[in-house]
Amino acid sequence: MAKWPSILACLLIMSLAYSAPDFDRLLRSLNQRWGTGAVQKFQAWRDLQGISATLPEAEKLKRVNDFFNRQIRFEDDSVIWQQTDYWATPLETLGRGAGDCEDFTIAKYFTLQMLDINPAKLRLTYVKAKIGGPSSTVSQAHMVLAYYSQPDAEPLVLDNLIGDIRPASRRPDLLPVFSFNSDGIWVPGGSQPNASSDRLSRWKDLVARMRGEGFSF
Repeated sequence: MAKWPSILACLLIMSLAYSAPDFDRLLRSLNQRWGTGAVQKFQAWRDLQGISATLPEAEKLKRVNDFFNRQIRFEDDSVIWQQTDYWATPLETLGRGAGDCEDFTIAKYFTLQMLDINPAKLRLTYVKAKIGGPSSTVSQAHMVLAYYSQPDAEPLVLDNLIGDIRPASRRPDLLPVFSFNSDGIWVPGGSQPNASSDRLSRWKDLVARMRGEGFSF
């Protein structure tokens, strides 16, 4: 489950220049931590990138969203990592075969960048998700990935709770709180980031672990 109050206070992002990962090194990292049992998901993830590389962006979004929603089961951080809140790398999510909403979103975000989608079009978005539908008074913290075809376009929402990708206007059950990417942080209604990307927190730790696994920035 997402926990935005503590994250909003400490989350400030560093700008990243992403390049193709070292898949052989990633595979070695995977084997060292989780053994051969996790290789099947890793190979499926690598195959996904190979067959999706030349597709239109809309199809890339669909394939990546479908892949993680089908391959990864939802589980809380307390069960997977014995921590209250842990941001898993895409490799860790594949290795465990499980993740929470943040892990789904992080994995989709970086996989789409690997497919040459401009990271400026992607924002990791904290929302209040109404439990039971748009009219519900009960909500919980949740994270989704938003895709903007243009800076002022209505975003498409990639969510682990709902299989299909929908425009934000068709997700009245979600109330945006704030969003971020490697450029900075946005509040609802903002067209420009309102925080710089020069201070580091959970994002720095996530990126450092990804580099150690074989991802390149």
